[in-house]
Amino acid sequence: MAFTPQPPPAPAPWRGESAILELGGSFYDPVEPADFPEARLRFRNDRWAEAVGLGGLDDDRWIRHFARFEPLPDSLARPLALRYHGHQFRVYNPEIGDGRGFLFAQMRGHDGRLLDFGTKGSGRTPWSRFGDGRLTLKGGVREILATEMLEALGVHTSKSFSLIETGEALERGDEPSPTRSAVLVRLSHGHIRIGTFQRLAALGDADGMRALTAYCLRHFHGEEAGEDGPVRLLDHVVDATADLAASYMAAGFVHGVLNSDNINVTGESFDYGPWRFAPRWEPGFTAAYFDHAGLYAFGRQPEAIHWDVVQLAGALRLIAEIEPMIERLETFGPRYQAALTDRMLWRLGVTPRGAAEDVALVQAIEAALIESGEGIDRFFFDWQGGRERAPHPEPAWEPVREALAGYASARTFDHAYWSGEPCTMLIEEVEALWDRIAAEDDWSAFNAKIAAIRAMGDAMRA
Repeated sequence: MAFTPQPPPAPAPWRGESAILELGGSFYDPVEPADFPEARLRFRNDRWAEAVGLGGLDDDRWIRHFARFEPLPDSLARPLALRYHGHQFRVYNPEIGDGRGFLFAQMRGHDGRLLDFGTKGSGRTPWSRFGDGRLTLKGGVREILATEMLEALGVHTSKSFSLIETGEALERGDEPSPTRSAVLVRLSHGHIRIGTFQRLAALGDADGMRALTAYCLRHFHGEEAGEDGPVRLLDHVVDATADLAASYMAAGFVHGVLNSDNINVTGESFDYGPWRFAPRWEPGFTAAYFDHAGLYAFGRQPEAIHWDVVQLAGALRLIAEIEPMIERLETFGPRYQAALTDRMLWRLGVTPRGAAEDVALVQAIEAALIESGEGIDRFFFDWQGGRERAPHPEPAWEPVREALAGYASARTFDHAYWSGEPCTMLIEEVEALWDRIAAEDDWSAFNAKIAAIRAMGDAMRA
């Protein structure tokens, strides 16, 4: 198939890095982590710890690094709060940056990629404005659930690496308070955002723009910049973000806040706030209660991500001609459509037949999902591998049956997952998991859900 999900991480030795220092002090501010009164380990991602050479850490050493932030070997001596600007709901904001997180460490993964440890809830920085720099425990739990589910569904996402409860009572205006606090550590493929480039354009810093372009090409793509470096970088970003948009749609996922400071130039999804998985294929379904205009609704996510990439091109005009960048931007739509077809067929578990047939199948699926109101997860489970395993008598499904007739299964069904029920992550489930933690400090249902999600991921890769 055209799309192949990331395989399970392979064990590798620790290889510390500090590549970000190449950019110089104008890109970040050294900061100190908060001194938390407690450190209770709630989640450690041992699968990915093995992949970066940290699987052997006992819990005490884990807490020293990921709650007290003792430096890791051969990496950054101090945490760095990165500087950036960005459009937030299409309004430009030059007052943002890492306000409750920082870049803690860098390393090389098992495949040689540059990876970052970034935090959320690690304390105030020069960019905190009026915030307390903290994260609610519920926010950390929600981010773990989002990243685990997206990883299982083939989305290129940051990995929730560690969650440690920190013993503070936080006041929040949009949820019951006081509430419990935590610090989250993410494993990400870089932390350079579109907003990082926008800041340099706003400052008129052409030298900084060239340095950042060279950094991204060298460490994310193994290329040297050269004269056409900005255009090649934009081309990479167009390709990666078109696939990101397609992956959200195929997963039935709504990020909620697709501001330009939330778009990583590697195309990796990260920073999960008011996310939702859509129960049905409703283009107008929104995740954020404050998104009154539906700017980042389910069906508008490709448009929103494309708009952000246009802002990157606008920033790169500082060091590049606009015409070749416009040519790259115009490829976003076709790349998105191709990626959506690939990802829909991968999730359905059928082998592609050809461009025309594959597009017709995807269009039939979308139309049937809208007309029938069938659940997204239910559909992909019941029709997995082109096999209909539940009654769907509505006329809306006839075009899907006809379109699927010539398709072969691309997946084996040995895994026990396929004999049960589809794994879902709807908001009611998320709230129920949190309620047990909040009321009884009962993490058993949460841990069971993580195991179920990973089982689905293993079945999907088979």
